[in-house]
Amino acid sequence: MISTKQQDGVINIKRHGITGIIEKIENGKIKGVIFDLDGTLVDSMGVWDKVDEEFLGMKGIEVPCGLGDEIKNMTFREAAIYFKERFGIKDDVEDIMQEWNDMGYYEYAHNVQLKPGVREFLHFLKGKGIKIGIATTNYIKLVEAVLKNNGVLEFFNAISTANEVEKGKEHPDIYLLTARKLGLEPEECVVFEDILPAVRGAKAAGMKVIGVYDKYSRHEAEEIKKMADGYISGFETILP
Repeated sequence: MISTKQQDGVINIKRHGITGIIEKIENGKIKGVIFDLDGTLVDSMGVWDKVDEEFLGMKGIEVPCGLGDEIKNMTFREAAIYFKERFGIKDDVEDIMQEWNDMGYYEYAHNVQLKPGVREFLHFLKGKGIKIGIATTNYIKLVEAVLKNNGVLEFFNAISTANEVEKGKEHPDIYLLTARKLGLEPEECVVFEDILPAVRGAKAAGMKVIGVYDKYSRHEAEEIKKMADGYISGFETILP
């Protein structure tokens, strides 16, 4: 039923718990699946590197080494505050956020694509009557744009953004909020995430967590495997 093919040399998925999760989905013990968006469902992380480079470049500032790692766990607002303080940007935080959204919107509405196997996995979940949610640090306008452009918005029963909670994804808040929106208890949900702090936050929410390989977080892969209940190299590896 479950593919055991290794991809990109990442893992053999049967040894890392995914088989048991799929079985719980099929027998109704798991009633909800919560996905991260960027780096998990869609291949979009490079968009924000481009936005950072162009945004700072317009202000005559060179992108410092390691900036992406410093801000990747922040909410949109936290990142805007960080940019304003670190780079001495005179714009208001709201204006910074709006400029980022405007810069990223075109890419999300036209160019950002689903990762391989995502569409098929969503069909599988929907066919099993599973409630599906998104928990993301992204902005709702961009989330809806990329889901609409890829024709999958209707699959999702709930979308939560970091602007709705006080703490970032290293904390359980956004996952608990999404579970409440789905009408489910934390133990009835499984989360798919691609970065270590978010895996930690979802585990703190009392949920099962499956790590998802992404090239932008590959340096965290071994730690994610240790903490998560399963780990996949891609959604095409778990299609029944």
